[in-house]
Amino acid sequence: MIRPCSDAEFWTIYEIINEAAQAYRGVIPADCWKEPYMPEDELRHEIDAGVMFWGYEEDGNLIGVMGMQHVQDVTLIRHAYVRPERQRQGVGGKLLLHLRSLTDRPILVGTWADAVWAIRFYEKYGFQLVSLEEKDRLLRRYWSIPERQIQTSVVLADERWFDAHGQGTGDS
Repeated sequence: MIRPCSDAEFWTIYEIINEAAQAYRGVIPADCWKEPYMPEDELRHEIDAGVMFWGYEEDGNLIGVMGMQHVQDVTLIRHAYVRPERQRQGVGGKLLLHLRSLTDRPILVGTWADAVWAIRFYEKYGFQLVSLEEKDRLLRRYWSIPERQIQTSVVLADERWFDAHGQGTGDS
């Protein structure tokens, strides 16, 4: 079952994110890694900034989360994580398809450039990399992230974004 996460599930969301984010250890630049990957205050800040988390629940247990955030004229997919033992079983795809159905806005996703598995996941669902120049512009316009993260990230966009902006894809 896919449903909005409640405030009471903060610690479960925190646990899922930090458990699943271990996949980034040794993959993303060392100066971008921290432990925990998403500290409590950062997660609270994201929620306060409008990230609405949706969860995939099975047998009463939350096993995956994905956030969406409306920023200006787009919807961002944020913080998509599935418990490691449940990855590659369709949970993330079901969450993504559900969140896509909730908005008519163009959708953008940012992820680490070296997280090849994440990029492939979004491409499987029709997202395409934007050009490097466009990536920098979009990350500065719609996200509040450090400059180092902008340098080491990519942005993928859905067909609505490409239809509205007529941009070609990047180096995928």
